[in-house]
Amino acid sequence: MTKITAAITGVHGYVPEDVLSNEELSKIVDTNDEWITSRTGIKERHILKGEGLGTSVMAIEAVKGLLAKTNTKPEEIDLLICATISPDHFFPSTANIICDKVGLPHIASYDLAAACSGFINALTTGAMFIESGRYKKVIVVGADKMSSIVDYTDRTTCVLFGDGAGAVLLEANTEGFGIQDFILKSDGSGANYLIQEGGGSVHPPTHETIDAKMHYIRQEGQSVYKFAVTRMADASAEIMERNELTGDDIAFLVPHQANKRIIDATANRMGIGSDKVMLNIHKYGNTTAATIPLCLWDYESQLKKGDNLILAAFGGGFTWGSVYLKWAY
Repeated sequence: MTKITAAITGVHGYVPEDVLSNEELSKIVDTNDEWITSRTGIKERHILKGEGLGTSVMAIEAVKGLLAKTNTKPEEIDLLICATISPDHFFPSTANIICDKVGLPHIASYDLAAACSGFINALTTGAMFIESGRYKKVIVVGADKMSSIVDYTDRTTCVLFGDGAGAVLLEANTEGFGIQDFILKSDGSGANYLIQEGGGSVHPPTHETIDAKMHYIRQEGQSVYKFAVTRMADASAEIMERNELTGDDIAFLVPHQANKRIIDATANRMGIGSDKVMLNIHKYGNTTAATIPLCLWDYESQLKKGDNLILAAFGGGFTWGSVYLKWAY
């Protein structure tokens, strides 16, 4: 029996028009371009501005573009998964809203929350539906409006994040392309190092939670950095080892864009040079679930059929993992 794999057959991204540069940030909070660039690699980030505009606005544009460029009819799609930690609402899911706005009625759709590892978790989840034979075409979206949960008086976090969305189309493949292997892990003991404390059932919204700024991201930077460097590099090295891959076999590392130093450490552990690392953190910052699909979108023209890619991410939870795939077009 021919093995079915789930292959990415198209990718599209969207970022808002408004750009927030390091220079502009330095007028809002005590920081400067040299400090931000040397510690993170970020030069600017895109911000979604406008009253009543949520994460779905960006995701809708990414999905519309994906359907158009792949010549896919809405009625061909069986499932849509949206990875996000900044949904429009707790419910209905942002995925439901996306489907309604792009003309995908009455299909399965739901959100998946795994922070910065959200996209690879959603991608592998979608792949399981394809590999089982249950569905033929699945859209996976990574989208976050991080500006909605960032405290712009906290210079340790506000410099890091931007807004954006990326979407991929997954289809069944019998030629050996697509997702070959993946590793997904988590460690809840790290929850308090990177957290949005307010808004959930533990701390529902009150005047007190708002005054205490509990609805913004809070992180202990050094702790998160140490975990991220180790875990992301470990997962990438492990997936290469168990698939008997060397640095020479890899066309690109596609890392979550959180911090250039973390990305460099992961590449070094894998034994690959900077020329094989997808990097766009300088112009988008950390868009959380959107970073990996935005990288694929930016580098799409450089990819060739059969290229070996390693996707790697680390995020709040803690969650982390890696995906090994063969590019299908």
